[in-house]
Amino acid sequence: MALILRPWAFLLLLVLVSYDESGLQRRRNGVAQATQRVFLYPQSPKVSSIVSTKYRTAYHFQPPKNWINDPNGPMYYNGIYHQFYQYNPNGSLWGNIVWGHSVSTDLINWIRLEPAIERTTPSDINGCWTGSATILKDNRPAIIYTGADTEKRQVQNIVFPKNVSDPYLREWIKPDSNPLIQPVGQGLNSGQFRDPTTGWIGPDGLWRIAVGAELNGYSAALLYKSEDFVHWTRVDHPLYSSNASTMWECPDFFAVLPGNNSGLDLSAAIPNGAKHVLKMSLDNCDKYMVGVYDIKSDTFIPDTILDDRRLWSRIDYGNYYASKSFFDSKRGRRIIWGWTNETDSSSDDVAKGWAGIHAIPRTIWLDRNSKQLLQWPVEEIESLRREEVSHQGLELKQGDLFEIKGIDTLQANVEIDFELTSIESVDPFDPSWLLDIEKHCREADASIHGGVGPFGLLVLASDNMDEHTSVHFRIYKSQEKYMVLMCSDLRKSSLRPELYTPAYGGFFEIDLEKEKTISLRTLIDRSMVESFGGGGRVCIMARVYPVTLINSGTRMYAFNNGTSTVKVPQLKAWSMSRAQVNARKG
Repeated sequence: MALILRPWAFLLLLVLVSYDESGLQRRRNGVAQATQRVFLYPQSPKVSSIVSTKYRTAYHFQPPKNWINDPNGPMYYNGIYHQFYQYNPNGSLWGNIVWGHSVSTDLINWIRLEPAIERTTPSDINGCWTGSATILKDNRPAIIYTGADTEKRQVQNIVFPKNVSDPYLREWIKPDSNPLIQPVGQGLNSGQFRDPTTGWIGPDGLWRIAVGAELNGYSAALLYKSEDFVHWTRVDHPLYSSNASTMWECPDFFAVLPGNNSGLDLSAAIPNGAKHVLKMSLDNCDKYMVGVYDIKSDTFIPDTILDDRRLWSRIDYGNYYASKSFFDSKRGRRIIWGWTNETDSSSDDVAKGWAGIHAIPRTIWLDRNSKQLLQWPVEEIESLRREEVSHQGLELKQGDLFEIKGIDTLQANVEIDFELTSIESVDPFDPSWLLDIEKHCREADASIHGGVGPFGLLVLASDNMDEHTSVHFRIYKSQEKYMVLMCSDLRKSSLRPELYTPAYGGFFEIDLEKEKTISLRTLIDRSMVESFGGGGRVCIMARVYPVTLINSGTRMYAFNNGTSTVKVPQLKAWSMSRAQVNARKG
């Protein structure tokens, strides 16, 4: 039987005000693809060991052991999805990087194979780093990737499948022509030249790729052309460059149709009215620009140029990096994958024997206003749904907690719609918050009463609420529109000390006259909380390590701590079964 706990129960949440504001600075260490963000602190003897299989996810992508980072070269080919990834076969810290390889027919259950690309030639002996797959005109796939050569320069190499009739494409061949592209040219930093994109064909019939680089001290997506996908010439201008940063990692370039969630193949004819997206990885997150691809000048022209890169749009506002997208010809959609690292210490990762997962693959498309990318978990994930609970017509007054029972709260999919009963008490919006949204989420946490909000979910909560993760909304009024703040606050997620536990956050606009509800979908997968707000306008990926997960289990609540009552016309939640993720070797 469902039970709403009245305002006195919300006093449990007041422990939130004791948050430590310091936090650990996330960082991306080392050269090239040295993407480990480590926190060198000892484990606490006061809590159970973090070395537990219970923290391994049940339905997110990860290998059985060792280090994983960037997704590489995802593609759909002859009925099979291929996922390659940066992988250390020798341990759970970054290093000795090769291309791991797994295959699937449904994007959820995966068979692991032997590494596809290993460090065997002078042009990749110090690392086989990130790259992309392209299906060529003869329907043969090719992969261009970055290698660290004997001089530790970053160069671009190519591989082809040894046997295209092998459905799993287990073996790949390196031609003698490698490296295809070397870091030559005035102003080019040979140690900041990596991560080639998927290829596309221009109106002249020539192939094109872009490579992330530091050019004359600034960031650039360098443009290259080829007739045969093997011999490449650098164009005398970049696809796009910016003086707002010094290096872009993992660039991605693709076409989208406004308001249409169908994907586009960049090498096919692009319909009129299409936009292009240039995505780049920097500042420990993935950012993007929407604009047009000027065919005559061979350049990307953003619709809006913001000098302060803190204001650039983000793919995900949480722990999400080095994403890579591909066109899924099976279902006519574009899918994007991202990497999320551990937020414990490197010594913890060594003890566990594994580090890193990939987010759930997401369908990605452009909103009808051509301003914002929207993302949603691929529909195949719904095949894992099991026990379901459903509630309608709930009403959450200030301080109310509604416990969601009847499902596995460690492995769950929750979808909830919130309806505002009044906006008269909405608080004013301060544009300066956009410069540091995490700071605002810390200051306006779930214990702070607002006019409209905070309201949302408490997940992976202990019985006494000493541990919990809050995913919640607040509504603000600017001069011309309403703004929704979505936070995923990890600061009380675990009693373990010295974890990285920020309060992630992002804003999105809403038209309250047209949109009567605000939706939240959250996937919980043991040490992972992945949330999608406003139909996918803000996405937040998070890693958490609650002690209660190991000791006694967890609870889940819907809540409201705003002065205005919030209705819940629909709440659905499911237990999620375990997927077969790399458990079987092919």
